Amino acid sequence: MPHPALALALLALMHTPAALALGAGTTDQTPIEFDARAAGDSRSLALLNGRVYTVDAEQPWAEAVVVKDGRIAYVGSSREARAHIRRGMPVVDLKGRLVLPGLHDVHMHPLEAGLDVVSCILDADRPIAEQRDTIAGCADQGEREWVLGWGHSLRLLEAAGESPLAILDELIPDRPAAFMEETSHSVWVNSKALELAGIDAATPHPQGGAILKDRRGMPNGILLDAAGDAVFDLALPAGRELAEHNYAGLLHGLKAAAENGITSLVDARVYWRRGYLAAWQRAEREGKLSARASLSLWAYPGMDDEEQLGALKAMYRDEPGSLLRVNQVKFYADGVLHNTTAALHQPYRDYYPEVGPYGLNYFTEERLARYITELEKTGFDAHVHAIGDRGVHEALNAIETAREANGMNPGARHRLTHLELVDQRDRPRFKALGVIADMQVAGDFALPQNHGEMEPLIGERAYEMLPLRSLWEAGARLTLSSDWDVSALSPFVGMQHALQLGEESLPDLASAVQAYTLDAAHALHQENQTGSLEVGKAGDLVVLDQDIFRLPVSRIGKTKVLMTVLGGKPVYRGR
Repeated sequence: MPHPALALALLALMHTPAALALGAGTTDQTPIEFDARAAGDSRSLALLNGRVYTVDAEQPWAEAVVVKDGRIAYVGSSREARAHIRRGMPVVDLKGRLVLPGLHDVHMHPLEAGLDVVSCILDADRPIAEQRDTIAGCADQGEREWVLGWGHSLRLLEAAGESPLAILDELIPDRPAAFMEETSHSVWVNSKALELAGIDAATPHPQGGAILKDRRGMPNGILLDAAGDAVFDLALPAGRELAEHNYAGLLHGLKAAAENGITSLVDARVYWRRGYLAAWQRAEREGKLSARASLSLWAYPGMDDEEQLGALKAMYRDEPGSLLRVNQVKFYADGVLHNTTAALHQPYRDYYPEVGPYGLNYFTEERLARYITELEKTGFDAHVHAIGDRGVHEALNAIETAREANGMNPGARHRLTHLELVDQRDRPRFKALGVIADMQVAGDFALPQNHGEMEPLIGERAYEMLPLRSLWEAGARLTLSSDWDVSALSPFVGMQHALQLGEESLPDLASAVQAYTLDAAHALHQENQTGSLEVGKAGDLVVLDQDIFRLPVSRIGKTKVLMTVLGGKPVYRGR
């Protein structure tokens, strides 16, 4: 039996209405114009004369879509659609443009991406020596106690030839300073920051983190993973000022999501102790949500289990029809490869002695199993960061333990995200356990020509990274997401890259589209509401400036959104 996405692709090719095209891949950025009668009918509209790719195997292609009161009332020909257009309904002449279901990004950081508490932005591609003036000038920005920055490369920082602590002490001597590196998995601090955090030579490594030392055994200014997270928790205490920054950052992130055709999303790291949940709740109260949002509450690795489990359960919320749901918990099984904190079966070729040769765990397998087992009973899905092959293996084991304790709950949509290294023996387990495989390939690091950068750390395993096609062939349900702002937000960049991974490329564009639509909707428990354009489903859709099905793969990533519609209401219109 063919893979569902492949079957859908074949149907798509068989039913493509070629006469509707503007031309092979023609770009048309003419603004979408509404019928003048549109005033006052905000959740209904008709789209006519287009190429509508529905992601519905029964009817993959159509010419028109009609949405009434937020729900799809008709999908089919433009001629027959006119019978469904009522007085006062906005009518859009698509002029052959491509329409897709609203896109889903099941792993992004919309609030953090827009957060302006970080006053100093560095360049990961420039040596630290070339950014010294920028760093020193950061101390003159703002009146907060802490100087916070983001964006440098850990590799280039270490290549500077000086102690990281000494560099930052020289440039910012009088105020605590903390700079998060580009992937958020290490923090560069000065002596003032170490003092306020109570970190010295005798401080033990926290669970899920490491305090790097110099030859004398003193902290050298680099804090890996959870050790750095703790410093940012200290620098960003909850309060009115931070609440306003959180809210402004969230609105910025929502705007960017709409501009990229994203109508459903997951905030993949909701630091509830920093007030992130409160910002989302405020956006809901004030009617500012422009996407369906599911929140992944952060599981703090250093928090007491009984206290944390109780707090998480109290925050659970999954009301039918609500744009805001609090129904996932985000765990880190491990760290990342480039700082040797991703958990591996076989040792790193080179590694930090404070971490050890096999990486580290934020949550051990046993502890993770306990959390998933307990929280599944409340209704939570586990959203587990797992990058190394050991981290993936242990996360799958933890979910299997929960399955054994609770039964094979078909409603649970547990998901592992990143999956940069996956042992061959673990690939079939995704299907067997009903675990969703979520991968991010929008960053340039995902392309095969760049995998060699990891060879000094993990050897030949570098060329086995991101087994996207292998997981697809093993029957795993796949989703693609951005991890924005670590990688590009545009789903079209992700789709392009998913077809440029060499042997690990997805077989066709239809498979990539399905990973951003119907399969992602399944991951969010809303496959009966979104993910495809079918009568009765929510009127979530996106109009594009070019037909991605008629383009060379190399041009797909340049696609722009002309209009994004949520529940029949346009939430973005390109200019």
